[in-house]
Amino acid sequence: MTAALYALAAFAEIAGCFAFWAWARADRPVLWLVPGVLSLALFAVLLTRIDSAFAGRAFAAYGGVYIAASLVWLWAVEGAQPDRWDVLGGAVCLAGAAIILWGPRGA
Repeated sequence: MTAALYALAAFAEIAGCFAFWAWARADRPVLWLVPGVLSLALFAVLLTRIDSAFAGRAFAAYGGVYIAASLVWLWAVEGAQPDRWDVLGGAVCLAGAAIILWGPRGA
């Protein structure tokens, strides 16, 4: 469930930020900001659902998921295929996120 929540949160955040990008940089109408704000609010709610005793740890692990999801967005939405360095970097970030979130903790 944690992985699904992180993935949903990442795509909600990316979609929200992309709406602002499209308005500010791609001359889309100001109405693009409405779904952008709603998407960013959904992102915040989803991130609070992560099962972690500390917000900072949940947010740190989320960073790796966000990077990998951004590369999927790059490919699926923007039509630019990630290169091998993008894929390698995304994999390293996901590994780091897994270590942060699920690494053994001392008592």
